[in-house]
Amino acid sequence: MAAIPNKKRQEEESPASSGMITGVTLFAATLLMLSGPLSILLGTAGIAGDTLFSSPRYAYRFDLTAWGWIHLVIGVALVIAGMGVVAGKSWGRGAGIVAAAISLITQFMFIPYYPAWSIIVMILDLLIVWALSRFDHKTSGAL
Repeated sequence: MAAIPNKKRQEEESPASSGMITGVTLFAATLLMLSGPLSILLGTAGIAGDTLFSSPRYAYRFDLTAWGWIHLVIGVALVIAGMGVVAGKSWGRGAGIVAAAISLITQFMFIPYYPAWSIIVMILDLLIVWALSRFDHKTSGAL
């Protein structure tokens, strides 16, 4: 007896329909989860050791403890946005773009205190904004 083939082929589940993040979104989520802890570490170092960074004469000169708190809050925001992107929440992309943009601005203002660190984190933040602002019609649910 010959087997009758099933006329309705079951399509494989795509990553977009399974809720998994892939590609550029995964890249952005990874960078958010990297940039956030780096900002948290910088903030903790600024809060704990006021003398860790030199204090040059600069237009955006704040007390280093204030810079520490600023970086700590931004780092926590980056981690929360990263978890939102990983979880596939609708607010994750917007929060990630806003948090990375704010982090980019504060890192720019922090360059005189710790240039190498600031430039590296600025590059991470630029990549996050680029990756999250890309529109992907496959994952947006559009036909």
